[in-house]
Amino acid sequence: MARIIVTADPIPQGDAPVVLEESVSSVHLSTGHAATQLVERIAWAIADAEDHAARRETRQAPMPASIQRRKRSTSASGHGPSQGIE
Repeated sequence: MARIIVTADPIPQGDAPVVLEESVSSVHLSTGHAATQLVERIAWAIADAEDHAARRETRQAPMPASIQRRKRSTSASGHGPSQGIE
């Protein structure tokens, strides 16, 4: 029997998370309905893997200097987004 495995991009300090691991056979493609369901599961897994990679990049990416300066200046002046001043 064949297997479909979808993972997020691997990371240097660990394994890539598996978002779909499924045994498949020709019966999964035998009707339009069954094939559509399989493709839908694969599409969901790909979207989950992309979301996981994007969240990981957001956590690891350093904040741009322009945003760091803006945060420091708004917190020092006492004006923040909650007060309507940008």
